[in-house]
Amino acid sequence: MSVAILVDVTRCTGCERCTVACGEANQRDLVAAEADRATTRDGLSANRWCTVVEAAEGRFARKSCMHCLDPSCVSACLVGGLEKTTDGPVVYDPDKCIGCRYCMLACPFHVPRYEWSQVAPFMRKCDLCAERLRRSERPACVEACPHDVLSFGPRDELLEQAHHLIRDTPGRYLPHVWGETELGGTSVLYVSDVDLAALGWPGATAPPIPALTEPVIEKTPVLGGAVLMGVWGLSAIIERRQRLMSPAVLDDSTGSPEEDERGD
Repeated sequence: MSVAILVDVTRCTGCERCTVACGEANQRDLVAAEADRATTRDGLSANRWCTVVEAAEGRFARKSCMHCLDPSCVSACLVGGLEKTTDGPVVYDPDKCIGCRYCMLACPFHVPRYEWSQVAPFMRKCDLCAERLRRSERPACVEACPHDVLSFGPRDELLEQAHHLIRDTPGRYLPHVWGETELGGTSVLYVSDVDLAALGWPGATAPPIPALTEPVIEKTPVLGGAVLMGVWGLSAIIERRQRLMSPAVLDDSTGSPEEDERGD
């Protein structure tokens, strides 16, 4: 059963307890994480996998990996370094990563971040506390929130809860659950009283990115092989021309001046 997080934007105060808990649970440098808040466009970095941003009209919203149901980062990865697990999280395997950063380009929410300052850098992002889930624990951010902003559970149950909130408290929320259908659906859902377009949400009818990227990715081995053969063929031609133009070959083919005089 796929799990998810429901974010109630109307309750968030911007305290960032979720950000601190995320850093502690993932052994991130909290001092560097706090510094990154001021130097990155949205607060996310290789040290900050979860952040709180101002959505609109004074509201705050938690931002991290959305754990899409059909994740574009997974479809863009050429080596299987990213995987959508059956229970919900999109997880990353650094042992497979080749550092191409296609996942960063593919993500419609611009979430994955690269360790630019490291000698051996990796991509970093929220993994929905996959290790904690395996121990039947809730994500660290959910446990740390003091204002009941975050709810955790099966995705279908959280969707039902979100629609109940909208229906049972008229005027408190906009009649929309962000993440229910956008880009094929996400495992982080939002209810809010302000439009969340400031967080980069696409329209409700936006298709999953893999529908656009997979046809290209599937052809990558063929295109790569064709390019490799082309480069090999060009190299062989250049090498042959260089060999034919070498002095030894020219002497053998035209003869030296002394040999020409003896021949006369």
